[in-house]
Amino acid sequence: MNNQSTTPANAPATPLLRRGRGRLIIFSAPSGSGKSTIVQWLMKEHPELNLYFSISCTSRPPRGTEQNGVEYFFLTPEEFKAKIENDEFLEYEEVYTDRFYGTLKAQVESQLNAGQNVVFDVDVKGGVNIKKFYQEQALSVFIQPPSIEELRKRLVNRATDTPEAIETRLSKAAYELTFADQFDKIVVNDDLATAQRETLAIIEAFIHD
Repeated sequence: MNNQSTTPANAPATPLLRRGRGRLIIFSAPSGSGKSTIVQWLMKEHPELNLYFSISCTSRPPRGTEQNGVEYFFLTPEEFKAKIENDEFLEYEEVYTDRFYGTLKAQVESQLNAGQNVVFDVDVKGGVNIKKFYQEQALSVFIQPPSIEELRKRLVNRATDTPEAIETRLSKAAYELTFADQFDKIVVNDDLATAQRETLAIIEAFIHD
Protein backbone atom coordinates (compact mmCIF):
# COMPACT_ATOMS: atom_id res chain seq x y z
CA MET A 1 0.00 0.00 0.00
CA ASN A 2 1.13 3.50 -0.54
CA ASN A 3 0.47 6.40 1.76
CA GLN A 4 0.60 9.19 -0.76
CA SER A 5 -1.68 12.19 -0.55
CA THR A 6 -4.48 11.99 -3.10
CA THR A 7 -3.63 15.40 -4.60
CA PRO A 8 -1.09 15.33 -7.43
CA ALA A 9 1.67 17.91 -7.28
CA ASN A 10 1.13 21.14 -9.25
CA ALA A 11 -2.44 20.15 -10.11
CA PRO A 12 -4.41 22.93 -11.82
CA ALA A 13 -7.44 24.33 -10.03
CA THR A 14 -9.70 22.66 -12.60
CA PRO A 15 -8.00 19.62 -14.14
CA LEU A 16 -8.48 19.45 -17.89
CA LEU A 17 -9.86 15.90 -17.80
CA ARG A 18 -12.14 16.39 -14.81
CA ARG A 19 -15.45 15.64 -16.41
CA GLY A 20 -17.75 12.69 -15.96
CA ARG A 21 -16.77 9.48 -14.21
CA GLY A 22 -13.10 8.71 -13.75
CA ARG A 23 -11.27 5.54 -14.66
CA LEU A 24 -8.86 3.18 -12.92
CA ILE A 25 -5.24 2.62 -13.82
CA ILE A 26 -3.45 -0.34 -12.24
CA PHE A 27 0.33 -0.60 -12.09
CA SER A 28 2.13 -3.78 -11.07
CA ALA A 29 5.71 -4.99 -11.42
CA PRO A 30 8.43 -7.02 -9.78
CA SER A 31 10.48 -5.11 -7.18
CA GLY A 32 13.21 -3.04 -8.83
CA SER A 33 11.44 -2.66 -12.19
CA GLY A 34 11.02 1.11 -11.80
CA LYS A 35 7.24 1.08 -11.43
CA SER A 36 7.02 3.61 -8.60
CA THR A 37 9.46 5.96 -10.37
CA ILE A 38 7.26 5.94 -13.47
CA VAL A 39 4.04 6.43 -11.49
CA GLN A 40 5.50 9.33 -9.50
CA TRP A 41 6.74 10.95 -12.72
CA LEU A 42 3.29 10.71 -14.30
CA MET A 43 1.59 12.25 -11.27
CA LYS A 44 4.12 15.06 -10.84
CA GLU A 45 4.83 16.01 -14.44
CA HIS A 46 1.39 15.42 -15.97
CA PRO A 47 -1.29 16.87 -13.67
CA GLU A 48 -3.56 17.21 -16.70
CA LEU A 49 -4.11 13.44 -16.45
CA ASN A 50 -5.99 14.00 -13.18
CA LEU A 51 -4.37 10.99 -11.50
CA TYR A 52 -5.05 10.33 -7.83
CA PHE A 53 -4.09 7.52 -5.51
CA SER A 54 -7.00 5.92 -3.72
CA ILE A 55 -6.92 6.50 0.04
CA SER A 56 -6.38 3.13 1.70
CA CYS A 57 -7.45 1.83 5.10
CA THR A 58 -5.14 0.51 7.76
CA SER A 59 -5.53 -0.93 11.23
CA ARG A 60 -2.26 0.58 12.44
CA PRO A 61 -2.28 3.83 14.45
CA PRO A 62 -1.45 7.16 12.77
CA ARG A 63 2.21 8.13 12.65
CA GLY A 64 3.52 11.66 13.14
CA THR A 65 1.23 14.19 11.46
CA GLU A 66 -0.86 11.63 9.56
CA GLN A 67 -4.56 12.50 9.48
CA ASN A 68 -7.57 10.27 9.07
CA GLY A 69 -8.91 10.55 5.53
CA VAL A 70 -5.70 12.10 4.19
CA GLU A 71 -2.88 9.52 4.27
CA TYR A 72 -5.16 6.65 5.33
CA PHE A 73 -8.48 5.86 6.90
CA PHE A 74 -7.50 4.53 10.32
CA LEU A 75 -9.61 1.65 11.63
CA THR A 76 -9.34 -0.63 14.63
CA PRO A 77 -8.62 -4.30 13.83
CA GLU A 78 -12.22 -5.06 14.82
CA GLU A 79 -13.60 -2.43 12.47
CA PHE A 80 -11.38 -3.72 9.66
CA LYS A 81 -12.51 -7.33 10.18
CA ALA A 82 -16.15 -6.24 10.19
CA LYS A 83 -15.66 -4.58 6.79
CA ILE A 84 -13.99 -7.75 5.49
CA GLU A 85 -17.03 -9.74 6.65
CA ASN A 86 -19.29 -7.26 4.85
CA ASP A 87 -17.26 -7.62 1.62
CA GLU A 88 -16.50 -3.89 1.61
CA PHE A 89 -12.91 -4.18 0.37
CA LEU A 90 -11.77 -4.22 -3.22
CA GLU A 91 -8.52 -5.74 -1.97
CA TYR A 92 -6.86 -6.14 1.41
CA GLU A 93 -3.85 -7.76 3.05
CA GLU A 94 -3.07 -8.83 6.60
CA VAL A 95 0.65 -8.06 6.80
CA TYR A 96 0.84 -9.73 10.18
CA THR A 97 -1.66 -10.49 12.94
CA ASP A 98 -4.23 -7.67 13.18
CA ARG A 99 -2.16 -5.34 10.97
CA PHE A 100 -4.33 -4.83 7.89
CA TYR A 101 -4.16 -2.65 4.79
CA GLY A 102 -6.94 -2.47 2.23
CA THR A 103 -8.90 -0.44 -0.30
CA LEU A 104 -12.60 0.18 0.22
CA LYS A 105 -14.88 -0.23 -2.79
CA ALA A 106 -16.93 2.77 -1.62
CA GLN A 107 -13.85 5.01 -1.49
CA VAL A 108 -12.84 4.10 -5.03
CA GLU A 109 -16.40 4.70 -6.25
CA SER A 110 -16.47 8.09 -4.53
CA GLN A 111 -13.26 9.17 -6.26
CA LEU A 112 -14.41 7.82 -9.65
CA ASN A 113 -17.73 9.65 -9.34
CA ALA A 114 -15.80 12.85 -8.56
CA GLY A 115 -14.09 12.48 -11.94
CA GLN A 116 -10.72 11.37 -10.59
CA ASN A 117 -8.65 8.81 -12.48
CA VAL A 118 -7.70 6.46 -9.66
CA VAL A 119 -4.22 4.92 -9.60
CA PHE A 120 -3.34 1.62 -7.94
CA ASP A 121 0.30 0.71 -7.28
CA VAL A 122 -0.15 -2.92 -6.22
CA ASP A 123 1.38 -6.38 -6.39
CA VAL A 124 0.61 -8.58 -9.38
CA LYS A 125 -2.16 -10.61 -7.74
CA GLY A 126 -3.84 -7.44 -6.51
CA GLY A 127 -3.55 -5.96 -9.99
CA VAL A 128 -5.15 -8.98 -11.63
CA ASN A 129 -7.99 -9.03 -9.08
CA ILE A 130 -8.76 -5.31 -9.42
CA LYS A 131 -8.81 -5.66 -13.21
CA LYS A 132 -11.26 -8.57 -12.97
CA PHE A 133 -13.53 -6.52 -10.71
CA TYR A 134 -13.63 -3.36 -12.86
CA GLN A 135 -12.97 -4.92 -16.29
CA GLU A 136 -13.24 -2.26 -19.06
CA GLN A 137 -13.27 0.60 -16.55
CA ALA A 138 -9.70 -0.28 -15.59
CA LEU A 139 -6.43 -0.37 -17.49
CA SER A 140 -3.77 -2.71 -16.10
CA VAL A 141 -0.11 -1.95 -16.88
CA PHE A 142 2.78 -4.31 -16.11
CA ILE A 143 6.20 -2.67 -15.81
CA GLN A 144 8.75 -5.31 -16.76
CA PRO A 145 12.52 -5.34 -16.34
CA PRO A 146 14.46 -6.20 -19.52
CA SER A 147 15.76 -9.38 -17.87
CA ILE A 148 16.25 -11.06 -14.51
CA GLU A 149 19.98 -10.39 -14.78
CA GLU A 150 19.38 -6.67 -15.29
CA LEU A 151 17.06 -6.73 -12.31
CA ARG A 152 19.82 -8.39 -10.29
CA LYS A 153 22.21 -5.55 -11.24
CA ARG A 154 19.67 -2.91 -10.19
CA LEU A 155 19.03 -4.55 -6.82
CA VAL A 156 22.76 -4.93 -6.17
CA ASN A 157 23.40 -1.29 -7.12
CA ARG A 158 20.64 -0.08 -4.79
CA ALA A 159 22.68 -1.58 -1.95
CA THR A 160 19.64 -1.81 0.34
CA ASP A 161 19.40 -5.60 0.60
CA THR A 162 21.62 -8.45 1.70
CA PRO A 163 22.67 -10.98 -0.97
CA GLU A 164 20.16 -13.43 0.52
CA ALA A 165 17.35 -10.85 0.33
CA ILE A 166 18.26 -10.09 -3.29
CA GLU A 167 18.01 -13.76 -4.21
CA THR A 168 14.61 -13.91 -2.50
CA ARG A 169 13.44 -10.86 -4.46
CA LEU A 170 14.70 -12.35 -7.72
CA SER A 171 12.90 -15.62 -7.07
CA LYS A 172 9.71 -13.70 -6.38
CA ALA A 173 10.27 -11.56 -9.49
CA ALA A 174 10.58 -14.66 -11.68
CA TYR A 175 7.22 -15.82 -10.33
CA GLU A 176 5.61 -12.39 -10.80
CA LEU A 177 6.78 -12.22 -14.42
CA THR A 178 4.51 -15.18 -15.16
CA PHE A 179 1.52 -12.87 -14.56
CA ALA A 180 2.56 -10.33 -17.23
CA ASP A 181 0.27 -11.70 -19.95
CA GLN A 182 -2.76 -11.14 -17.70
CA PHE A 183 -2.25 -7.37 -17.95
CA ASP A 184 -3.61 -5.11 -20.69
CA LYS A 185 -0.24 -3.53 -21.47
CA ILE A 186 3.38 -4.47 -20.82
CA VAL A 187 6.05 -1.76 -20.70
CA VAL A 188 9.64 -2.99 -20.70
CA ASN A 189 11.72 -0.55 -18.64
CA ASP A 190 15.08 -0.87 -20.37
CA ASP A 191 15.54 2.90 -20.65
CA LEU A 192 13.59 4.96 -18.08
CA ALA A 193 12.84 7.96 -20.31
CA THR A 194 11.57 5.70 -23.08
CA ALA A 195 9.43 3.70 -20.64
CA GLN A 196 7.98 6.92 -19.23
CA ARG A 197 7.00 8.18 -22.69
CA GLU A 198 5.48 4.81 -23.61
CA THR A 199 3.49 4.67 -20.37
CA LEU A 200 2.27 8.25 -20.83
CA ALA A 201 1.01 7.45 -24.34
CA ILE A 202 -0.82 4.35 -23.06
CA ILE A 203 -2.51 6.32 -20.24
CA GLU A 204 -3.50 9.20 -22.51
CA ALA A 205 -5.05 6.81 -25.06
CA PHE A 206 -7.02 5.03 -22.32
CA ILE A 207 -8.32 8.21 -20.67
CA HIS A 208 -9.35 9.76 -23.99
CA ASP A 209 -10.94 6.56 -25.33
